[in-house]
Parts: sequence; structure tokens; C-alpha cells
Amino acid sequence: MAHIQSSTRIPALWTVAYGPRRARPVRLLARSLLRVRAFARDLALADHLPSGGY
Repeated sequence: MAHIQSSTRIPALWTVAYGPRRARPVRLLARSLLRVRAFARDLALADHLPSGGY
């Protein structure tokens, strides 16, 4: 069974990605970085799960 992070831990990048006071290109870049981070985390977890994570 995979360990699921609690939803209370929000990275600083999240506030940049969805904060109203940031420029649009900065928000888009931060959202892209969040997606890359999530993909890398899923990929790392897949190496440690018997079923391959999927």
C-alpha cells in the first residue's frame, strides 16, 4: 500500500501557482513544475510498489 501525503502539507510552489497576485506566466510555470514534481514522485513510488504503482 502506498503512503499518501496528508493534504495539509502544501508546498510553497502551490501558493505561487494558484495565488491571485502572481503574473500569469509565473503561475503557469509554477503549475508546470507542480505537475513535473507529481510525476517524479509517482515514478519514484512505482519503483517501490509490487504492482508497479498502477
